[in-house]
Amino acid sequence: MSMTAQQNALEMTQAIRKAQSQPLFDPRFASLEKSTYPESASATSGLTYYDLEAGAKLLYPVLTPLRNSIPRVSGKGGIQAAWRAITAINSSGLRIGVSGGNRGAVQAVTTNNYVATYKGIGIETNVDFEAQYAGQNFDDIRALAAQTGLEALMIGEEAMILGGNTSLGLGATATPTLAAANSGGSLAAGTWSVICVALTLDGLMNSSVSTGVQASITRTNADGSVDTFGGGASQKSASATVATTGSTGSVTATVAAARGASGYAWYWGAAGSETLGALTTINSVAITAAAAGTQTAASLPTADWSSNALAFDGLLTQALQPSSGANVTVQPTGSAGVGTPLTADGAGGIVEIENVLQANWNLYRLSPDEIWVSAQEANNISKKILAGGASGAQRFIFDAQQDAIGGGVMVTTYKNKYSLAGAKSLDIKIHPNMPPGTMLFLTRRLPYPLANVGNVIQVRTRQDYYQIEWPLRARRYEYGVYADEVLQHYFPPSMSVITNIGNG
Repeated sequence: MSMTAQQNALEMTQAIRKAQSQPLFDPRFASLEKSTYPESASATSGLTYYDLEAGAKLLYPVLTPLRNSIPRVSGKGGIQAAWRAITAINSSGLRIGVSGGNRGAVQAVTTNNYVATYKGIGIETNVDFEAQYAGQNFDDIRALAAQTGLEALMIGEEAMILGGNTSLGLGATATPTLAAANSGGSLAAGTWSVICVALTLDGLMNSSVSTGVQASITRTNADGSVDTFGGGASQKSASATVATTGSTGSVTATVAAARGASGYAWYWGAAGSETLGALTTINSVAITAAAAGTQTAASLPTADWSSNALAFDGLLTQALQPSSGANVTVQPTGSAGVGTPLTADGAGGIVEIENVLQANWNLYRLSPDEIWVSAQEANNISKKILAGGASGAQRFIFDAQQDAIGGGVMVTTYKNKYSLAGAKSLDIKIHPNMPPGTMLFLTRRLPYPLANVGNVIQVRTRQDYYQIEWPLRARRYEYGVYADEVLQHYFPPSMSVITNIGNG
């Protein structure tokens, strides 16, 4: 390129840069300073496309592990499922030796009769005509109503399979035992009154400090009928009082553990004005401040509303029945507000679990298949096993790839030494409705030959899931999803429960 050409190119570049740095003042371009159709600042105004993805996102969990795994069988009519079982032969322990020419002694046989009454379960949804019109080209609202109704029914059914309670009344909660300290909290000087209410699983799941405890429930149904039933709250305790001094006081309260309780509601304040302040899954509480709730103990009925006549007994309730024969361990009260956590045995196991497994073998020659726990207990089991695994017989293998290693270790099985077939692994499973402080051991298969039991646990239905689209009585479509069933457990002694477990 010649020198002149290079100079011309450089001059042109400089001219372009100069032009770009200076705004145009030509009046012919003044109209471009404001756009006729600017981008709207709102997604729902102006000439703006609304980028709405068709189909509502169903962002709720439908976690029903027990319902999914328990067989469902058809019933044969009647109002209840009934069966009889032989639970022991030669129960008096007769010796079998006989003398020459003589007959042996007559054995004693133990039998039990079992009854489980069918219960109807159901839930309703409806869709206004206008909602159906408005949903066109977005979602099938009527189909969505049917789907969500069925899923809501299954979620409720799962909770009932675990902890439904129609027969185990908790009665009156025992009077709390109190101890006061002049430090450890922010309680003002004065006399504090404490009342406690034991709760079933249903009661615990549907209670909170902000919304209160549900005792007697009166529900108006879609057809205008009214049902009254228990919300899972026992009869409240008598009040107990204790005095604090100064301005940094605290109170600890304990109560006798109630068989069948999954939690406890605690009310405190001036006598006659006790207010809900805490829900615990152990039989004690540490009170360090004024109660934060609004529900008063005085507003609760003076009766036991722990059972629900419209429910069937779930697995926990069947195991916790005093006559069930199931192995039930209630952890000691321990330190108030802390309780008694699980105990590592120093050999990679947990004392309380070992005791349950050994008792199952000694009493019934059984080995459970599953341990159902809460997230809290799953975490605590892992910590206890790892922290107590100093034994040289225990080894952990870490697999790191590409110079990276992932943190976190979770114990998912537990080795049971007490089994006729040798060591057996139990699955540790987290249940979405299992309360902290409770563990349930299940046996899915009996190791007895010719037991004549196909399913140890099953849901027996007079009528499995069905949907009704009701006749129009207003400008809305009404749907009901229902089933009629009961939970059968042929051998409740094969279950075990540990309750009142402290966190730690």
